[in-house]
Amino acid sequence: MINLNGLGVAMVTPFNENGAVDYPALQRNTEHLIKSDVDFLVALGTTAETPTLSLKEQRSVLDFIIELNNKRLPIVVGLASNNTKDLCDRISEFDFKGVDAILSASPNYNKPSQAGIIKHFNMVADVSPKPVILYNVPSRTGSNMTAATSLELANHKNIIAIKEASGDLGQVDEILRNKPEGFSVFSGDDSLTLAMIGSGADGVISVIGNALPKRFGTMVHQALFGQIIEARDIHHKLSPIIDSIFAEGNPTGIKSVMDIMGLCSKSVRMPLVPATKSLRDRQYSNLADLDVEIA
Repeated sequence: MINLNGLGVAMVTPFNENGAVDYPALQRNTEHLIKSDVDFLVALGTTAETPTLSLKEQRSVLDFIIELNNKRLPIVVGLASNNTKDLCDRISEFDFKGVDAILSASPNYNKPSQAGIIKHFNMVADVSPKPVILYNVPSRTGSNMTAATSLELANHKNIIAIKEASGDLGQVDEILRNKPEGFSVFSGDDSLTLAMIGSGADGVISVIGNALPKRFGTMVHQALFGQIIEARDIHHKLSPIIDSIFAEGNPTGIKSVMDIMGLCSKSVRMPLVPATKSLRDRQYSNLADLDVEIA
């Protein structure tokens, strides 16, 4: 069973000005992450704008990342749906070569009960040939996985972790206090990462890590090693830029930062739109305060 901890990055999918996947930028970004303080890669999550990628594009992006990675880092792939049967069928037919685990969000929009969430994830974990990481993100799914639900699912032999983005530190603490040995908890909020690691979390699946993997990775690893004062200093310095990347939605904000840094275009696919001038001006200032080189 794979053991994940530290800094995972929810990778963006770069697009060119015509809206097509920008593979040269994806290559630069993937190498940038692998050579930085990143512990694992997460492909085809929400940050990757997966809902706007065709199945063919999704497969192409994933295969491209797998080939570039060449087994240097573990790779987690996002696979989720609010149609349990369709998701299980897709997992059964999916080519997992080069993939180490699945990240699967709680079903969105149809807002199942806690019993429905439990049954959904048990079915997914039963059919998956790879270990499953739960993803609780009520701001996107419309429903919260309670601590009791997460803890019950944690007992499934093929469910190894949760990405917790409820924003409720009390709920996170309940999971951390009562989770079985070997079950990992990752922050799903960059701004709460230090607090969650301080309470016993194993790391983060991050958005800001796309742009600042070394700085954010240093903070994560310092916190995990108990260097809380040093980690807190970096946390405070990075807080303004982290706040900015979510001000107009994700990945609009992080792609704007990456564009300013020359990493990829700010282009996003509808219904998302690029960052406003006021946000970009704010981000220029944030990056200047951090002495980050801009393009």
